[in-house]
Amino acid sequence: MSTSTLKTKNGLQDTGKTVKQSKGAHSPMAMFSKVRLAGFYLAISLMLLSAIGLGFKGLNLGLDFTGGYMTEFTTSQSIDKGQMQNQLGANLSGDFELSSSAANTHWTIRQADGAAHVIDKDWLNTFATQSGYDIAPQDSVYIGSQVGSELIDNGGLALIVAAVAMMIYLTWRFEWRLACGSLMALVHDVLVVLGLFAWLGLPFDLTVLAAVLAIIGYSLNDSIVIGDKLREVMRAKTNMSMSDIVDTAVKSTLTRSLITSGTTLATIGAIWIFGGQPLQGFAIGLFAGVVFGTLSSIAVSATIPQLIGLNPEFYQLRAQELLLNDEP
Repeated sequence: MSTSTLKTKNGLQDTGKTVKQSKGAHSPMAMFSKVRLAGFYLAISLMLLSAIGLGFKGLNLGLDFTGGYMTEFTTSQSIDKGQMQNQLGANLSGDFELSSSAANTHWTIRQADGAAHVIDKDWLNTFATQSGYDIAPQDSVYIGSQVGSELIDNGGLALIVAAVAMMIYLTWRFEWRLACGSLMALVHDVLVVLGLFAWLGLPFDLTVLAAVLAIIGYSLNDSIVIGDKLREVMRAKTNMSMSDIVDTAVKSTLTRSLITSGTTLATIGAIWIFGGQPLQGFAIGLFAGVVFGTLSSIAVSATIPQLIGLNPEFYQLRAQELLLNDEP
């Protein structure tokens, strides 16, 4: 065989290798991996922005945490909330927060501790005479700041205990790298929701705290699904690269995650629309948590283990150990 023929064959082989590499670089799996990594960087950016918002602006804590006065009254007719807000502002000095029922007939006024003019039944009767509204005072109470301090301590303790318990469970159930990914996804979901409330200045009360605790459970559920599928793929396809294994696991659970998130968001949207002012903070927090939780389950919980050295050999060795233990 001549030298030119060998060169021609080698050239064809090199060309074939180049074509295969080019196809591999533009394969759907490679494109999905790029999208997943882009989502990971987006999640990290959102965490940084949220941390900045919490550091510079802080949370707008409600009366449940800061203490203050809460007054409730009803009106015989439905009144526009903006109109009621303006008339109260013209007769009341200092900041206050006004909320109403869906029918705009049941009203709640919240004032911070140390307000210059505290609303009571006598003030409401005077306001009713001036405004011409048929107002019936319902209740006027003071929420002590000591209660607010206890709620902050108990809420923070609940978050810490939940995080530690989940870390221990996931380490036992899967592997410590997968546990780190799940915990980082959980931190992302909570931090971004808190940052959203900080940047927008939305009041943070007990209903929002309940939404944050619900987000923790939702995030854990998605992380367990991803982790279980990732473990299954690592056991079955050990000849694949770690990036392809992660992409395969995420793609196989993507439809399930999107359907679950979509149905959950529909329910939360109904609460947001029809629940009225008392449930608005809860609905906003939970809605944002589900949206950002879907992002973190796809881009964070599976990417972090890959970045810190997760590989299929761990599960191969574990399977061999189980086989050896089963031998007589």
